[in-house]
Amino acid sequence: MSSERSPTAETDAGGAPAPRPLRFAARTGWDLSENRLASVLAEARREGRALVDFTESNPTRCGIAETAPLIARLGEPRGARYAPLPLGDADARAAVARYYEERGLDVDPAGVVLTASTSEAYGWLLKLLAERGDDVLVPAPSYPLLEYLACLEDVALTPYPLLREEGWRIDLGALERAAGERTRAVVLVHPNNPTGSFVRRDDAAALEALAQERGLALIVDEVFGDYAHGELAPDRLPSFAGRRQALTFVLSGLSKVMALPQLKLGWIAVSGPRELAAEAVGRLEMIADTYLSVGTPVQLALPEILAARAPVQRAILARVQANLAALDAAIAARAGGAVRRLPVDGGWYATLEVPRVHDEDGWVELLVRDEGIIVHPGYFFDMPRDGFLVVSLLLDPAAFAEAALRLVDRMARAISGG
Repeated sequence: MSSERSPTAETDAGGAPAPRPLRFAARTGWDLSENRLASVLAEARREGRALVDFTESNPTRCGIAETAPLIARLGEPRGARYAPLPLGDADARAAVARYYEERGLDVDPAGVVLTASTSEAYGWLLKLLAERGDDVLVPAPSYPLLEYLACLEDVALTPYPLLREEGWRIDLGALERAAGERTRAVVLVHPNNPTGSFVRRDDAAALEALAQERGLALIVDEVFGDYAHGELAPDRLPSFAGRRQALTFVLSGLSKVMALPQLKLGWIAVSGPRELAAEAVGRLEMIADTYLSVGTPVQLALPEILAARAPVQRAILARVQANLAALDAAIAARAGGAVRRLPVDGGWYATLEVPRVHDEDGWVELLVRDEGIIVHPGYFFDMPRDGFLVVSLLLDPAAFAEAALRLVDRMARAISGG
């Protein structure tokens, strides 16, 4: 019998160890293949077709407000010196507190933590609150970003429903049933994206009581909080900022408040029982010190930038309201009952309930192919059933109004067999 070793999976023909294949982390094992919508869009662009993009949410591409003078404020000479302050520059944190004070809300500057973005804020809070395998309750429908952020922190998401027939009110019974032994926090998107619904005051009080009873934190994403469509109904809560009953983290930032996503500055406003909030800020300081991700120039410019928000926000609200009115006019003139816009309290989006003669992918593909219009399918936001499309309200009003008429026309023809 030969004493020579036979090659195995662990060795090559010469007996040397075979190279071990590199393995990526399972948490990044997403399906990266091109979906059908991406293929349809790529084909339309190769053909040189003009497209109206009702999914556009980048305010810097929509010509709404002149923000170049605000960008120029990053040239403050003091920005040449690096000051690694984990929670952020004191004047910048005070400016955030003042922003809330001007809205009638009591936020302590000591409870403000600056971040590079709301996404980073979510990541830090999941690190703070949850162990691997713990879960966080999230609203459905809502923006799909949370799924990826939770995956990267090895945290599970458990959805709780918003009730469409009650104006997207939180289903408190379902939320309470969903909260298990390993639940650590409840996420609220306030106003919701894409439904634009604000939380009712009595629901907020019930959530705070539940959080206190179960040892949960509230993570409240209020990036669209400045964009209510007119006066809020008295039963709606404008903001969770500064509330003290439960440990509460309110998230926002320049991306929406000032339509300046490129400046990469967000914040967490921490409130709640005094000792608990102070401990949370202390732990967040250690997390922030590990990253030190917020740029010095934007922190130094923040007081001036936030003080200049009024004209920017007026321009955005005027654009949103003009496009919402154009959408309603198109539906009234052409829909013949085929399309219904769902009620919305605020934000930059509108949700359409459309005929189910096609599924959502079918509608999206048809609108690109036949009308040159790009829309979001409702399932992108985890809508409760098929038959919804979501459109951005940031586009140029003339282009929006013309495309809205074509969109509604196409749907009216679909139900009449045209």
